[in-house]
Amino acid sequence: MNTTNRTDTRTGIAYDELSQLAVSDTDEAWLARTRMVLQPIAAPSILGLFGFAMATMMVGAWQAGWYGSSTTPEILWPLTMLAGGLLQVIACAFCFRARDGIALAVHGVWGAFWLAWSTLILLVTLHVLPAVTWGTVNDGFGFWFIALALVTFSATLAATAQSVILTVTLGSLTAGSVLTAISLWAGNVGTARAGGWLFVISAAAAWVFGTAMMMEHSFGRTIIPLGKLTADANIPGRSPTRPIQRAAGMPGVRVGQ
Repeated sequence: MNTTNRTDTRTGIAYDELSQLAVSDTDEAWLARTRMVLQPIAAPSILGLFGFAMATMMVGAWQAGWYGSSTTPEILWPLTMLAGGLLQVIACAFCFRARDGIALAVHGVWGAFWLAWSTLILLVTLHVLPAVTWGTVNDGFGFWFIALALVTFSATLAATAQSVILTVTLGSLTAGSVLTAISLWAGNVGTARAGGWLFVISAAAAWVFGTAMMMEHSFGRTIIPLGKLTADANIPGRSPTRPIQRAAGMPGVRVGQ
């Protein structure tokens, strides 16, 4: 049996035989025997975040009263269906492979919402259903936002373990959904406007988040810090993640994006 002088840098253990690398549970031994056969993909949330930001920015600004009229959604729905709906559903499908539970839930639920919202506006445009008017009671539509608020709140709690910008994105989205639900149950225009402002804030945070992820993939290092809980991930020029994560998940498979 051949011998080697390899020493584990963390524990200081010397390997007298190469066979020890096959049975030892140290980091050096684990990395030495790890073999990866993976099909690399870009972070799917880049696509999902930008699609979400586009749809939420447009509709949130309209809901906040910044522009438009009661017929404005009839112009917006094709893009909200494709950007907010289709793009997020595609991102959601690839989040299974990225093993990102938060992104999976948020892109899936909000992608479904934007598809449903666009379909509703299409039916209004075709005069099948009456238009939803802010300031009037519509408890059925209000339940949409109650359900969205519950799922997004759960995702916000989980996001506190990952990064500040993700927590801001989902937290403002949750608050906007709550206020919108209240406005539809109470028929209050002011609450609806406040909900629209929070949707715009969430969309802006999602745009920053997506841009930061895209820059990280382009430059191979942190350009825009996202407030992650690891110190290196918040220092420009440092590597935010380890390609091989032993403790976080399955051998050789990176967890998250």
